[in-house]
Amino acid sequence: MAANWDSVTMDAFGISLSFTTIASLGATLASLYLLYVFWTFEGSDFERFIVPVPPALEEGYSGTQLHNPSLKTNDGNIQCYSPATGRLLDTIRPHSPQDIDIAIVKATEAQKEWSLTTFKQRRKVLRTLMRYILDNQDLIARAACLDSGKTKVDASLGEILVTVEKINWLLNNGESCLQTETRVVPFLMMYKRAEVRYEPMGVVAACVSWNYPFHNLLGPIVSSIYAGNGIIVKGSENTAWSNTFFTGIVSRALLVCGHNPDLVAGINCWPEVADHLTSHPGISHITFIGSRPVAKLVAKSASRSLPELCIELGGKDASIILDDVKDLKKLSSVLVRGVFQSVGQNCIGIERIIALPKVYGKLVDILEPRIKALRVGSILDNPNNTDVGAMISDIGFNRLEGLIAKAVKQGARLLVGGKRLIHPEYPQGHYFSPTLLVDVTTDMDIAQQELFGPVCLLMKANSVDHAIEIANSTEYGLGGSVFGGNKADLHKVANEMKCGMVAVNDFAVFYLAQLPFGGVRGSGYGRFMGAEGLRSVCSMKSVCFDKYPGISTSIPAPVDYPIKNTQKAWDFCKGLVEFSTGTTISSKVAGLIRLLKNS
Repeated sequence: MAANWDSVTMDAFGISLSFTTIASLGATLASLYLLYVFWTFEGSDFERFIVPVPPALEEGYSGTQLHNPSLKTNDGNIQCYSPATGRLLDTIRPHSPQDIDIAIVKATEAQKEWSLTTFKQRRKVLRTLMRYILDNQDLIARAACLDSGKTKVDASLGEILVTVEKINWLLNNGESCLQTETRVVPFLMMYKRAEVRYEPMGVVAACVSWNYPFHNLLGPIVSSIYAGNGIIVKGSENTAWSNTFFTGIVSRALLVCGHNPDLVAGINCWPEVADHLTSHPGISHITFIGSRPVAKLVAKSASRSLPELCIELGGKDASIILDDVKDLKKLSSVLVRGVFQSVGQNCIGIERIIALPKVYGKLVDILEPRIKALRVGSILDNPNNTDVGAMISDIGFNRLEGLIAKAVKQGARLLVGGKRLIHPEYPQGHYFSPTLLVDVTTDMDIAQQELFGPVCLLMKANSVDHAIEIANSTEYGLGGSVFGGNKADLHKVANEMKCGMVAVNDFAVFYLAQLPFGGVRGSGYGRFMGAEGLRSVCSMKSVCFDKYPGISTSIPAPVDYPIKNTQKAWDFCKGLVEFSTGTTISSKVAGLIRLLKNS
């Protein structure tokens, strides 16, 4: 006989409910929850806007062909040109110390109002910015390619994807990371509450490199403004043209959301003027991304006003290949991307591949034809025949050729490339041949110096310990990676590599995962990205206050000034320490007795 479920009841706490009633109540609660989610959902809370497009991004623009491209004009302006073709993009007047002063004053005023905004208001600005990026990916990629020489695929993976992922992370996690934290208090302070608060710093600065003109610029901006700060961003003079365009996007996003666009300012200046920014008393924090020699100058300059510093420098990242890698062909795709992403101009690019004996020869055989097949050129002019773009400048070509030639004399084998490339279609472009150099050893200069170019180095290790020794043999310590199947060996490598980040069976996923990004030793200090990076552009404030009304700290009579009996006061203090921190019950009791005797 079938049960009549409508007649079945559940008695809970003396209340009799039918299943029909329960189902109806559940449906009502579910409807109310969905209504709440819909009411509080912020996904559609953004504004759409447009930004004036620079002439060089307009269809049909070709630009003046420069015969000897250089950054500085005779009258001291910044001559912006495409390193892939040598064509002029624009000429920009560099900012002066007075311009920097004005920008900081304006940002300071804008930050006073901005610091009072809610996280919801800040999220709307970031969501507005992200909507523009998603709607204008081609425009942003073209700008990055024109100004840096990279390909559109490199721009998508290294510029756009990581930027929108960072914004997305801030939208979902930023507020919780900056919430006030309650900290544990000792027994003697049981009547107190202790907190750590994360408050805006004021106006911060970022001096960023040219290799990722969009991501390196936008990264510190979105973190800083989400934390409630204003920010002055000095991009490299090598990418002054796109710096101006990209900063303008952020300013417009602020404006259409009803906020002062002076909160964010972009600075393009020559190095001798940058000192005025890095030593400015109006700057509370500096993020620097660049080379070690310049970092030392920045730190020296900043010492005059003592802002907080986050220094992210270069690397000589090693990728260790263990003997038990199963699919070397699949792995080779990761390695080629890791070496040649942005023409090797990548701080966490793979600068050294360290392979164990069983896979070394096989890897050489797989990599050689792949690297030989790489096509070099301007992606915007030859979209179907370009894998690797141009380098930002030809200034370092003599050094690269010299290091390669010296390594060959010392026993390395040059299998592919090894020299600058005069491109038949773009003779004024800055191209270096994709290079494969094998049998490299640690005593060679090329194994110790950061190359920042399209050069794949292969080094042989005798064992896992030897591979780790080779990986740690340079002065750098930014990132690294290890590929294999044995968990013990993988963990050993990850634990013993002396660097700030390690990817296991992967490459450079730290940006995408929003992990704290930074290095150790010669690769800098401090972290950006993730919760740690967001909090680093905040002022940490420790606060203690009374937990219960009417109960507050009083100074005990034995230690109240003027002290009447110093011996008694000392014995009282000893008892206080013993009672508070004694490791056994007897020690605590002894401390309490001493306290009472001397009270």
